[in-house]
Amino acid sequence: MTGIDRDQVFAALADSSRRALLDRLRLSNGQTLVKLCTGLPLTRQAVTKHLKVLEEAGLVMCRRRGREKLHYLNPVPLHAVALRWLEPFGALPLDALAPVPEPE
Repeated sequence: MTGIDRDQVFAALADSSRRALLDRLRLSNGQTLVKLCTGLPLTRQAVTKHLKVLEEAGLVMCRRRGREKLHYLNPVPLHAVALRWLEPFGALPLDALAPVPEPE
C-alpha cells in the first residue's frame, strides 16, 4: 500500500463507530458531517474525531463544495489489505479449518 500505513488502516477499522461510518459512506458516498451524524448515537464532535482517524488512514477522502465538506469512501486501502491478508486464503477450503460444533 503505497503511502498508507497498514497499522493505521487496521487501527481505524478496529472501532465499530468508524466501521459504521464507512458503511454509511459505502451506501451513500459524498455525505456531509450533518448527514453522517443523523441517527448515530454519537455527538458531532465524536463523529468528527472518527472521520479524522479515517482520513489519516486514507479510508475517507474529503472535498469541499462551497461551504460544505463532503466525505467519500476510499476503497483503495481496504482493497490492498484484502489482497495482502485475505486473498491468499481464498483458494483454501476454509470450511475444513472451521471448528466443528460439539454435539448437543
